[in-house]
Formats: sequence, structure tokens, C-alpha cells
Amino acid sequence: PVEPTAKQPPQTAAGSCGCNKSCTCTKGADVGFSDLYSTDLLPAMDGDTKTMTFLQEVVDILLAYIVESFDRETKVIDFHYPNELLQLNNWELQDEPATLDDILISCRATLKYAIKTAHPRYFNQLSTGLDMVGLAADWLTSTANTNMFTYEVAPVFVLLEYVSLKKMREIIGWADGRGDGIFSPGGAISNMYAMLLARFKMFPEVKEKGMSSVPRLAAFTSEHSHFSIKKGAAALGIGTESVICIKADECGKMIPADLERRILEAKQKGFVPFFVSATAGTTVYGAFDPLIAISDICKKYNIWFHVDGAWGGSLLMSRRHRWKLDGVERANSVTWNPHKMMSVPLQCSALLVREEGLMQSCNQMHACYLFQQDKHYDLSYDTGDKALQCGRHVDIFKLWLMWRAKGTIGFEAQIDKCLELSEYLYNKIKDREGYEMVFDGKPQHTNVCFWYLPPGIRYMEDKEEKKKRLHKVAPVIKARMMEYGTTMVSYQPQGDKVNFFRMVISNPAATFEDIDFLIEEIERLGHDL
Repeated sequence: PVEPTAKQPPQTAAGSCGCNKSCTCTKGADVGFSDLYSTDLLPAMDGDTKTMTFLQEVVDILLAYIVESFDRETKVIDFHYPNELLQLNNWELQDEPATLDDILISCRATLKYAIKTAHPRYFNQLSTGLDMVGLAADWLTSTANTNMFTYEVAPVFVLLEYVSLKKMREIIGWADGRGDGIFSPGGAISNMYAMLLARFKMFPEVKEKGMSSVPRLAAFTSEHSHFSIKKGAAALGIGTESVICIKADECGKMIPADLERRILEAKQKGFVPFFVSATAGTTVYGAFDPLIAISDICKKYNIWFHVDGAWGGSLLMSRRHRWKLDGVERANSVTWNPHKMMSVPLQCSALLVREEGLMQSCNQMHACYLFQQDKHYDLSYDTGDKALQCGRHVDIFKLWLMWRAKGTIGFEAQIDKCLELSEYLYNKIKDREGYEMVFDGKPQHTNVCFWYLPPGIRYMEDKEEKKKRLHKVAPVIKARMMEYGTTMVSYQPQGDKVNFFRMVISNPAATFEDIDFLIEEIERLGHDL
């Protein structure tokens, strides 16, 4: 493209204030960062003033980036191909230290080419947006720089994790918030935790003796479920072939009758069914599996019932939409990612478990150098031994501080708004010329899946040729989006369906005007195809 429709953020000269605005500020030059190195900062003697000035420079760069990210006149992305980006800057690591001036230049360059995930027109992933209180919390936890394994080294953070997990369990519907849980590096790990616990619950001897001590296991999940279920089975030695995919209906919901049929079939083949993962908000269609029917089947055959609510779990915060998770209170475990619909800065994923003490029994190794039994406080707050990790980042403070700032009603309003925007998009394009929905009916979540048919193929009679050409449309439009930098939205095939756009909305900054812009931009970029 020759004429981008959105302007690039202005560049700053080395040593400028970093505010990316026209000004006469010379504080960077006054300090003389070209003569300073990291060794001049704290803990160096007399390094406090230099440290404060340097960090203020960094903060100015960050604040300028934040302001730009919310400016619709700036690009979502300043796209370059990998080989071009490698040549634009010197990214190589050197033996000799770089000056602090060089460090500031690297900070600016990194943000210049970063994706503005807070941009109101960034719809590419399930996790978008940037919350200012959450950002402040992230800065605080990096400054505190502690570990979550014991109360001894993270007293406040451990307590905040305790009260937040309890609150989340109450919202799920478990009596008095009883149970257990942990914050993990992401939904994939949370799902693997659930599978690990399900196996241990049925065969506790596997912890010491390994997979050779247990029969052949079988896990069940929807054909539309997240790939992490199979990945977890691979990591735990269960094997991907032991994960049986259950048929979904046209809207992407698991079919309970097929689940029961496949359970009986697996038992006849000598497998032991031990784990069923239902999905609350599938990645592509945003479908919610029928949790009550699935839980009845799990109870009938004594199988662990897990709900992967990484994407859709946050709808529990909405009185208007939580019915979509009816039956979640019957689950043995639930994955819930606040870093998606709740816009908590990455990463923030929780695994909630109904049975208290099971995580500890499953994962503890009694490391005496960390988890001494003769400490002078309540040892139940030393949570590290129930986690797979040893070192564990403080993820909870971002969620807790945002919850304090918004209240439950604030999260509810944010979630309801995103679902309202997705319904607005659906209503605008479902009967619009040139658009075709991937499945009939209003989406349950903010996922809106559709094809855009350019005029050149809109009226083609040869169905196979039309399908073949339509498969290429979304990738070309997506590439043009990135080259112009105006917006980003994902696409993918699904089963026998050729590439289609999957629009997801989780960014609180998005508006109805941004939805209108997206529709017009797709048509502008794809009109000639």
C-alpha cells in the first residue's frame, strides 16, 4: 500500500523527553545518558538521582505509548516483515555494555514496532485492551519482585490470592466459596492442572509409580475445544490418542448423546474414562456446551467434570449472561481467565477446584528448604507446594486491584458492553450484501464468525471454484489490514469450512463507531478481490 489511511506515531530523537509531542524539553540531554551505564544506577553509590531520572525517562516513553494506543489516528501496527525488522535496528547482544541512551532508544524502538493491543480497533485475540489500574498493579508487582510460593516472602499477595479465589468460587456457586485453586501461567496450564488432578483422584498411586501403574485412560472433549486438552494429555503421558473428541452441533456445542456413546465405546475397548472437559466459550465460535446434561453423564459414570471457561468464564460476572454457564457449579474444576473478557493484563488465569486439599496431595513434594513445618505462622498459607511451579509470578494483584477499583458491577458493565457490541455487529452484517454468517443464529459470546464475499466472487455459480477463491479472501484482507495498520481481526478455517473472519470483542475501549469502521474497512480492502 502506498497511502496508509492512519498516521504513524511521531518518532523522537535520542535524548528527547520521550513524550512524542513537539516541545522544547531538554531534560534527557541535561542528564547526559550517553555517558551513563546501568552500573551508574542503584545500587551504585550516589545512584539514586540518576536512577530516578532514568526511570522517569522510561515512564515518559511508556505513557506516550499508552496515549498513542488509544488514539484512533495512530496505527494498530507498524508492520514490517521479519527480515526487514531485523535490519532496521541492531537487536544483537554485545559483549560490551550499552549506554543508558542506547537503552532508551531500544525501549522506543521496541514500542514503535509493537502491536498496540490497547487500540480500540485491535480485535485479533481473545485478550485485548489495557486497563490503567491493572497496569499500575503490574508495575507494582514488578517493583516488589517477589515469589508466590510462601507467605514468608509474599504475605500480602498470598492473602489476596486467598480472598480472590474464594470470591471466584462463590461466584461459581460452590457453598461458602469452599474449595481450592491456584493462579497459573495461562488457560492451557490450568486445564492441564485439572487433568492432573482428575488422574490423581482416580489413581493416586500414579504420583509415585507413574503411568505403568494405571490402566489405559480416556479423556473426552468437544471437537471445538481448545488444543490445550490434547497438549495436556501429551505432557502428562496419557497421550493425544487417548483424548476422544465429541461431536458438536452446528453452533459448536458438544452433543451430550455422542459423549455418552463414546464413553460406553471406550469402556468396551478397555479404556477407563476419567476426565470430561466441557467448554464455556469455545475459541472460534464462542459456544457454550450444555453443562447440566454433561454433568449428569459425568455423575452417572463417575468421571471428573471439568469446565474450560478460559474464554467464557467471565460471563459469570454478568447477571444478564451467566445463565450460559448454568451447571458450572456441578463441576469438579473450572478454568477462568480474567486476562480475557475482564481485561486484566496478561497473564492472569485461575484454576478453581471444588475439593479442598486435593491439589496439595497431588503436587506436594515437601521441600524442607522452602516449606519447613516448624514456622511460626499458619502453614496453610504456604501455597507453593500445591503448584507445579516453584517460582510463581504475582498475577493476583492485577485482578484484585482492578476488582477494588471497578467492583463486581464495573466488570459486569464492561462485559455486557462487549456482548452488546458483538450483537450490534451481527445485526449489521447478517443481512448485508456481501456477508454470509458461518452458522445460523445469534452468537452466544462476542465471537462473530462470517465470510466477506467480494463482488468478483459474490455471484459465481461454480460452487467449488467459489469456495476455492473464498478461502483466499480473508488472508489477503488480513494482510492488507496489517500493512495499512488500520485494524486487526483474526481468521481461520473450521472443519470443512474455508477461511472466515472470527471477530471477537473484549476491548473496553471499542465503540459502535469502531464496529462500523471494521465493516467499511473490510469492504474497502477486499473490494477488488
